[in-house]
Amino acid sequence: MFYILLFVAVVLLIYAPSLWVKWVLKRHSKDLKNIPGTGGEFARHLISRFELEGVEVRETAPNEDYYSPDENVVGLSPRVFHGKSLTAVTVAAHEVGHAIQFNRKEPVTRLRARYLGKAHTFQRLGTVILMASPIIFALLHVPHAMIFTALLGVATMLASVATYAAILPEEWDASFNKAMPILIEGEYVEEHQLPAARQILKACALTYVAAALADILSLWRWIAILRR
Repeated sequence: MFYILLFVAVVLLIYAPSLWVKWVLKRHSKDLKNIPGTGGEFARHLISRFELEGVEVRETAPNEDYYSPDENVVGLSPRVFHGKSLTAVTVAAHEVGHAIQFNRKEPVTRLRARYLGKAHTFQRLGTVILMASPIIFALLHVPHAMIFTALLGVATMLASVATYAAILPEEWDASFNKAMPILIEGEYVEEHQLPAARQILKACALTYVAAALADILSLWRWIAILRR
């Protein structure tokens, strides 16, 4: 019973951040009358206001909100690009916050160049190792080999999470040194909405880490399917 409870606790610990991020963004995704424009329009307005020359705003696939320094593009998912919700304008402000960082060449942007590629590499490597563990077991018929491979895969995935965590100062800066002052000083949202906006900005900052943690459990489900 103890081990079952421990397993459940570990699963909740790993998956809870992702669930919380999704819950926060969905909770405030209803269109509001006091929001005059869409997230896409707001992003373009901020780009013009801060004179970010060459920065484009594009609609992306669902759940893909990002700023690409290579393309100099703010990418917004359909619900943010077309939405008139608190989530839409706050997420747009966060992503424009990244555009401000990179176009001003702020030191915090070096974190992405230093760690993001490594995080992606760890994540892909961990995925390959975990997916290979049932195949290794089938070939060798040695249970310990599968356990060792699976543990190695999980360790690699956790290294990916740690590497994503190294980028958190950049994400936090985009949320609370850029987006939050923009929303407050420009009076783009009403005062009673500011606590919810802060919550959304925390979710934006934690998105990478939460998703990397959730991927570990997703891969375990694929392994269970393959073993059948």
